[in-house]
Amino acid sequence: MMADPRVSINQLPASAIDLQTRLILMSTIASREIRLASRPNGIPTAANFTLARTELGPPQDGEALVRNLFMSVDPYMRGRMNAGKSYVPPFELGKPLDGGAVGEVIESHAKEFKPGDAVTSNFGWREYFVAGPKQLHPVSREIQPLSVYLGALGMTGMTAWAGLNLVEVKAGDVIFISGAAGAVGNVAGQLAKLRGCRVIGSAGSAEKVAFLREECGFDDAFNYKAGPVPEQLNLHAPDGIDVYFDNVGGETLEAALSALRMHGRIIACGGISGYNAEKPRPGPSNLFNFITKRLTMKGLIVSDWLDRQAGFEKEVGGYFKAGKLKHKETVVKGMDQAVGAFIGLFQGQNIGKMVVELA
Repeated sequence: MMADPRVSINQLPASAIDLQTRLILMSTIASREIRLASRPNGIPTAANFTLARTELGPPQDGEALVRNLFMSVDPYMRGRMNAGKSYVPPFELGKPLDGGAVGEVIESHAKEFKPGDAVTSNFGWREYFVAGPKQLHPVSREIQPLSVYLGALGMTGMTAWAGLNLVEVKAGDVIFISGAAGAVGNVAGQLAKLRGCRVIGSAGSAEKVAFLREECGFDDAFNYKAGPVPEQLNLHAPDGIDVYFDNVGGETLEAALSALRMHGRIIACGGISGYNAEKPRPGPSNLFNFITKRLTMKGLIVSDWLDRQAGFEKEVGGYFKAGKLKHKETVVKGMDQAVGAFIGLFQGQNIGKMVVELA
């Protein structure tokens, strides 16, 4: 159990504060949060972040006080640490970061929520926050662990689902997924299997390859560090592939462009191999394959699909409840370990979804 976050007034002399101040202090919530101290150059380090203590006032009418139980760390957050415009606003220096989180309502002055309700939000990287109903999404406590709402049943799971729908992945397709042991990749592979596809994945260790084959049901998988990716992909898909789900970019994208069959499709979801590059890398040398093979490549941002979230929750939630979809996560405990968990994403320390347990 966490210590009571309410500020103690017993240590203050009665003469130092009047009754009104005492009432305010009794309602103050002490919370810790992670702030961006400086913009990373290359791979982020602990020096780019600071752990700060802050105080929150009580929720007002129409608001709820939420205690985070789990928070998400995701590779896309690295791009938001850079200055300049992107598809999402950059994190501000000296301000708390944000990202996916699942928590419980502690106090509510909003009719939509009551104490004890479980909710997801984008107010990660902090222990407590106050928000209105439009910023909170109710989830069922009957589904456990609650952290699944950050993984298979959260935005990473929805990213996998949306990617398959983006290029109409269907039964009989041969699909290759890079970064397949990560939060998006393993769910994409499992969902593709449920659609009747042959699924091949690449990952960065023998342990992760075994996870894909034995737990996620991939038809085949290989360790991209064990040899040249083009050779390994050709070995595991000698007749080519129909779909490439790209979470990595770089040389793996180039290998996939060679392996794709006529009218092949690419789901451009991420490019973690280049997120920490200090200068742009050259693109694939075989882009002419787009012409000769009549290929299609579509970019994917999951926020474009939020109007279809109910459909995702119904379909993928049904698979999870029926035991047809496995949720794998790597759990790090404590707000003070959140930065290390985030950096660990770029060092391959996670299998499945990386989450930080706060409570």
